[in-house]
Amino acid sequence: MSKSLSIIDTTLRDGQQSLWAMNMRTGTMLAALDRLDRAGFEAMEFYVPVVQIKKMIRDLGEDPFQWLRLGTQKTSQTPLRLHAGYRSGLGKIPESVAKLLVKLVIDTGISVARVSDPWNDFDGMREEHDELRKMGMESVVNLIYSVSPRHTDEYFIARVRKAAALKPYRLCLKDVGGLLTPDRIDTLLPQIKEAAGGIPIEFHCHCNNGLGPYNVVKVLQHGLTHVHSALPPLANGSSQPSVFNVVANARELGFDPGIDEAPLREASEFLTGVADRDGFSIGHPVEYEEHLYSHQVPGGMISNLYYQLAKVKQEHRLPEVLEEAANVRRDFGYPIMVTPLSQFVGTQAAVNVMTGSRYGQVTDETIQYALGHWGREALEHMDADARDRILDRARAKELAAVEYAQPSLDEVRRHYGESLSDEDLILRVYVDEEAPKIARNAPEPKEEALAGNSLVELVRNLTSIRDKATVTFVKGNTRIALARNRA
Repeated sequence: MSKSLSIIDTTLRDGQQSLWAMNMRTGTMLAALDRLDRAGFEAMEFYVPVVQIKKMIRDLGEDPFQWLRLGTQKTSQTPLRLHAGYRSGLGKIPESVAKLLVKLVIDTGISVARVSDPWNDFDGMREEHDELRKMGMESVVNLIYSVSPRHTDEYFIARVRKAAALKPYRLCLKDVGGLLTPDRIDTLLPQIKEAAGGIPIEFHCHCNNGLGPYNVVKVLQHGLTHVHSALPPLANGSSQPSVFNVVANARELGFDPGIDEAPLREASEFLTGVADRDGFSIGHPVEYEEHLYSHQVPGGMISNLYYQLAKVKQEHRLPEVLEEAANVRRDFGYPIMVTPLSQFVGTQAAVNVMTGSRYGQVTDETIQYALGHWGREALEHMDADARDRILDRARAKELAAVEYAQPSLDEVRRHYGESLSDEDLILRVYVDEEAPKIARNAPEPKEEALAGNSLVELVRNLTSIRDKATVTFVKGNTRIALARNRA
């Protein structure tokens, strides 16, 4: 009898975050969602609040709550997941507002979140975990893998015991940097399973070092039965292993993954066409790279760093930034390269490279990190000389004097305007004062056609190309030329 295997899909969350810098539009995601929903996944990761909200407002001019509403309405067979709790993020968001966002997500029917603490500080996570459960949200708690002189077997076993003490819905061994090797799985995973005390463990990995697909095989051989994968073209590269590869290997090992590949192949063909049309990258298997173990910049951040550097025509300097990221990480005391700590390291590395001076200019987040505002372990492990250089400026004294109060929701409303709806209040706090206007003026998302060869569909797809003044299509005796109205 085949052993049951459960697969959690990450295509529209981590897949596009890793490879497309969260640039997929709502209409595109809705088109793929129907086929993903029919494939037989145990769950699908669906919404990542801070990153997705800022991206959709600032770069796409879309209302991120439209995706939340329309996507949950369209999905009928597969449970959806939130990726984050109310303390995850890239800014000092008042917890009252972050909880309001979680409540809106719960109200749409999403009841499971995969949550992390960037330091694997599960003592500090207890309050959030228990509060989420009271709100109606169960947690898959990440144990984040990392490599450094600090991250020993003893470190991981002690941390997983503390995570298991929360009694979460599940644990998740999260290899965000694509750093695990098969040998390391053999030595570490049995100890993690024992320390977990029977709590089910999921496996989430990235393919940055080319070992992700085989690492899935290894964890299956060690008895894990809940794994994450993504759909090509949003698999491999810096994303998760391809679902087609995971399913094929699992069947060879005697597992029944319960996946219908037919709708997935339709969605994969559609998304590959989107990549060709919009100039997005297509994930391919990568070769092993030892340098990855120095900088450890996660896949989603590499794509975003490239995207931001390209905006100022400096994308060719990405290798320099990654090299400097390794130095900054060492100075910072080897933080785990995960949100938000990885952003602090990567951004400061980019500043150092672009200015030609190490810590001559620093971000506010770097100063806050050095002050211990983003975790007590920074104070315990940071290089003393680097910390002194960062804090030796007037801005550091200003930030040291700031008190981060936790205003109530009523206090936040009084500050920003009591007439704001819940959604507009969240957008105002998470982004800026223009965000509610952008969301309200955004056009209603139109779901793209998934398949078909009609002339009408062809013209529709051609008109969706926004960055070209003229577009010409020629095939056989057919020629279509479109020109955008200059007015």
